[in-house]
Amino acid sequence: MRIGSLARATGASARSLRYYEEQGLLGSERSPGGQRQYNERAVERVGLIKSLLSAGLPSATISEVLPCISEPSIQTPWLAARLRSELDRIDHQLAALEATRCVLAELVARYEAAP
Repeated sequence: MRIGSLARATGASARSLRYYEEQGLLGSERSPGGQRQYNERAVERVGLIKSLLSAGLPSATISEVLPCISEPSIQTPWLAARLRSELDRIDHQLAALEATRCVLAELVARYEAAP
């Protein structure tokens, strides 16, 4: 599949896909004309990359994590500590978001109850 098709299938821009490739997060083959060609697994991989990026993981960490996801037999003990740190960071973000949500819910309830 070409870059435009992958972009449509994943909701990622072609520019983002090229960035993912530059960062080593996504691979492609080249057609004889030099166009990028992606296999069907690229759709799932881009979805995973987008999820990890939206969770705040830097692309350098994602490039270390992706091989372990696609090949579970890869054992990297140092990565476990790094991922634990990311989990802790995400847990703190979730707690902060929940606190903010409670404040906003109270405000909405107050305004909706006002005459």
